[in-house]
Amino acid sequence: MRNTIKKQLEGVIPEDRLQYLHSSFDILGSKSGSVAIIEVPEELTEYRLQIAQAIQTVHKNVKSVLGKTSERFGEYRLRELELLSGDPDTEIIHKESGCRFKIDPRVTYFSTRESTERERINSKITEHENILVMFSGAGPFPVCIAKKHPTVTVTAVELNPDAHRYAVENVNLNKVTERVTPLLGDVREVCPAMGQVFDRVLMPLPKGAFEFLDVAIPLVKPGGVLHFYHWAPEEDKYSEAQRLVKEAAEQYGREASFTDGVKVSLYSPRVCKVRIDAVIQ
Repeated sequence: MRNTIKKQLEGVIPEDRLQYLHSSFDILGSKSGSVAIIEVPEELTEYRLQIAQAIQTVHKNVKSVLGKTSERFGEYRLRELELLSGDPDTEIIHKESGCRFKIDPRVTYFSTRESTERERINSKITEHENILVMFSGAGPFPVCIAKKHPTVTVTAVELNPDAHRYAVENVNLNKVTERVTPLLGDVREVCPAMGQVFDRVLMPLPKGAFEFLDVAIPLVKPGGVLHFYHWAPEEDKYSEAQRLVKEAAEQYGREASFTDGVKVSLYSPRVCKVRIDAVIQ
């Protein structure tokens, strides 16, 4: 019989409570060492250690299991993670799209579930573009873009010092130092001070990115592209995001025309993360 986590927990967790066990969770890392990030339902809180140990029994490469104890909060988009089992050193190397990322999920945001979205963005980029990634984290967008497009240059701006430190490491690790410039600081201060405009600007911060549209719009070259991320209701994914970008562009006497809209991920049963693409004239 297949060695599953649920099978491991039979006889450990009462049968009537096993129904609450989540079947999916995130694993970051590689065969040489990974970290699992799990959400333990309230009904199973007292069994969280046993659940973590069962994951390590089934997934031999998982060196640490972290449990979510809060929603994402604060300027750095982090959540509180409790070490449930394994190695307290939760730094790992995660591989994606031919790139390697050194990260510690306890100090920097990194979503494996958005690898498809990073590939979608990569498919839109043309050669010789000059690109700005705001809220760039540990560098997944900048590194993936530079790795695939050898004539493109990317500037990456991040507020979290730990995430920025990992971004610098990841740029070096993937040998794209000549084409990716990681900058530490607040986009409101750093970006206008650069004194340049870009062919493409990414805003991969779903909650609150709209508060920085007044920074982003002037940084897009006439005819350039803005990728704007937003949280939206399932029943009307793009209207509010389009309105926000349109109104922000008009504040600068510019026009926004919308070319694409994508549902990136589901946040809750009725709320999703979306991206809209706008050409800013």
